[in-house]
Amino acid sequence: MSDGATLNERLLLEVARLRIAFVSGRSLLPAVDGVDFQVAAGETLALLGESGCGKSATALGLLRLLPAAGRVAGGEVCFEGRDLLSLPEAEMRGVRGGGMAMIFQEPATSLNPVLTVGHQLGEVLARHLGLSGQPARERSLELLRAVGIADAERRLGEYPFQLSGGMKQRVMIAVALAGNPRLLIADEPTTALDVTIQAQILELLRQLQAERAMGMLLITHDLGVVAQMATRVAVMYAGQIVEEAPRAVFFSAARHPYTQKLFAALPDLARRGGRLETIPGQVPPLAEMPGGCRFASRCEYAWERCRRQAPEWRQVAVGHRLRCHLDALPDAGASAGVAAAVEVEEAAATPLLSVDALRVHFPIRRGILQRTVGHVRAVDGVSLELARGRTLALVGESGCGKTTVGKAILQLIAASAGSVRLLGQELGGLAGKARRPLRRRMQMIFQDPFASLNPRMSVGEIIGEGMGALRIDMQRQGRAAAIAAVLDQVGLEAAAAHRYPHEFSGGQRQRIAIARALAVQPDLVICDEPTSALDVSVQAQILNLLATLQADLGLAYLFITHNFAVVDHLAHEVAVMYLGRIVERGSVDEVLRSPQHPYTRALLSAVPSARLDAQPEFIRLPGETPSPANPPTGCHFHPRCRQATDACRERYPATSVLSATHSVRCHLYSQDAAR
Repeated sequence: MSDGATLNERLLLEVARLRIAFVSGRSLLPAVDGVDFQVAAGETLALLGESGCGKSATALGLLRLLPAAGRVAGGEVCFEGRDLLSLPEAEMRGVRGGGMAMIFQEPATSLNPVLTVGHQLGEVLARHLGLSGQPARERSLELLRAVGIADAERRLGEYPFQLSGGMKQRVMIAVALAGNPRLLIADEPTTALDVTIQAQILELLRQLQAERAMGMLLITHDLGVVAQMATRVAVMYAGQIVEEAPRAVFFSAARHPYTQKLFAALPDLARRGGRLETIPGQVPPLAEMPGGCRFASRCEYAWERCRRQAPEWRQVAVGHRLRCHLDALPDAGASAGVAAAVEVEEAAATPLLSVDALRVHFPIRRGILQRTVGHVRAVDGVSLELARGRTLALVGESGCGKTTVGKAILQLIAASAGSVRLLGQELGGLAGKARRPLRRRMQMIFQDPFASLNPRMSVGEIIGEGMGALRIDMQRQGRAAAIAAVLDQVGLEAAAAHRYPHEFSGGQRQRIAIARALAVQPDLVICDEPTSALDVSVQAQILNLLATLQADLGLAYLFITHNFAVVDHLAHEVAVMYLGRIVERGSVDEVLRSPQHPYTRALLSAVPSARLDAQPEFIRLPGETPSPANPPTGCHFHPRCRQATDACRERYPATSVLSATHSVRCHLYSQDAAR
């Protein structure tokens, strides 16, 4: 048997010249234009690119799940030798879930909120395996245990809203695997998940793929995830695949200018400081696709031929092909060169912000009389300090209380106990009028700019609203000039003041949110996951902007995040939070290079690196994060800690000072601290 015959027997999916368009009025706008790729059994093809490049449209087109306006305009999709585009819908239903299954990007909207987990698994089992009754229940329990869900029998009768984000994603994987598919399409399966949950999900997918010899099409914009998961990588831009290579070749010898820019825009734990490379402009809209190379308007190497003629595929090595007119480019490492970081002055003797023993306990009320029967200890004794011109990163898993700390500092949530002092003045207990002068000195940038910007107000009205509320620059003409000036600070034109939030991209909306915070001239800005849902290229723009504003205006940032690469690039100090308390605090180098708390080590081990030679050994944490309504006795982390002792189970550890700037709350260091 020839090698070609062997390969063809192993192929699960062959996509040739696939074109997908969307109806707009009387026109068809091309979203996917001539895409070709193959996926074999047991391998993972990663489809990489910015938002708007056509990755998800490609996946939905393969399963014939395009929205009403979507059309497959041409091409072939062959799965196990069958042309899916010509199958009747009745036969296609047998392919979906049985032959090919999909993990959607947002499990909260993909799972039916009014059906139990068991019901949703049972539907797939009945349709594809003919199981019902007790056999279906037993198989459902096996699936939930296979994806790492503890207490599967209880979870089977629960609804999606009763599950955490990581558990919902696991249920989505279980539903996708219930029909024993040969090909799994995973569309951003770990977006916005904690690094620990992300690592568990990726480990689970690798394990299940090895056991079942599944093929996988992994859609992502995270180069760290690609480094861990992919066999081959295809880079997509503006509806076309522009480069394809085996994983090792892709990470060592990427050739396309767009691919090199993606690498240069990525913060890396191994590369600290400096400004990140950015990609000017945006992905062209569907109605304005250029005739030549689609990346030409954003490419620093583009010449006349690039703008006039679309490049054809070129084979540059075995398994490595690209669409580019240029024969040679500088090394990818050269593109990653960045300007030196602006040095920040040493912290002043008096901190700008001082938080001492802050507690936020939410009452649990039950019964007709709504009596208090307990408390959710969201924040349970947090102390921190932050000086002008400095960035303190607050990191930890979802639900540990990071955002609650930020809101309590801003007095958006009433503290149960403790002290918050800004410029030496206590904020707790101040009346509205007394708090107003301090309110303008502290602002917040929220995680989702689209949800935090009023869609009925223009950008100028959004920015001016805070200025009016705090009585800043009340003259109409002066306020218009101030709005134009703050828009210029964040890299937007003054004309943007007359437009509405829906008219901007995600990165531009985040700039508007930053402009709104800056408009009242604050000293402290609390940034709550401001880059979590952004492409790496847009993330680089926002991080550069925040660094520039800090250097120019002396802003202090409390940066709430679970992205350690961003922490390493932007922060000066790090505080690690677990179940309402800070368990480790220190400089970036101390915490990220020499972590001491077992929880910090586990978090860092879960961070995916975009370098193949820097993949850490993942420390898997057993169980789930305990409920803050009923935290464990002793050290809150001891039920998940492999190094736990009797002391850990009996009492909460005191603070052990390891250096002038590095401290940890762990019994492993208490004896050293005493000496």
